[in-house]
Amino acid sequence: MLKGNNFEKRVNCMTSSTIRVDDKTLKIIRRISKEAGISMQEILDKAVEDYRRKQVLMEANEAYKVLRENPGKWKEEIEERQEWDTTIADNLEEQK
Repeated sequence: MLKGNNFEKRVNCMTSSTIRVDDKTLKIIRRISKEAGISMQEILDKAVEDYRRKQVLMEANEAYKVLRENPGKWKEEIEERQEWDTTIADNLEEQK
C-alpha cells in the first residue's frame, strides 16, 4: 500500500503466466478483444468465469436428475420446496 497526501492507494498485483493456445484460438481472442475494446486478458478472464459457471450449473442439473430418478427423495424435495414457499409468503399481507 502506498501512502501520501492523507490517502492510501492500493496497488493490484497480478501474476503473469504464459499459456499455449492454437492459432485459431488466438485469432478469435484478438478479434473479440478488438471488437469489444477490451484486453485479451479480460476476454480470457470472462471466458474462464463463464466456463466455471456453466460447469456449476451442469453439476447441479446432474444432481437434480439423480434426485428426480429417486421418487421418494424427489417427493421430499417437492414437499420441502412447498414448505419454503409458505415460509416466504409469511407476513406478506401485514406488509401491505
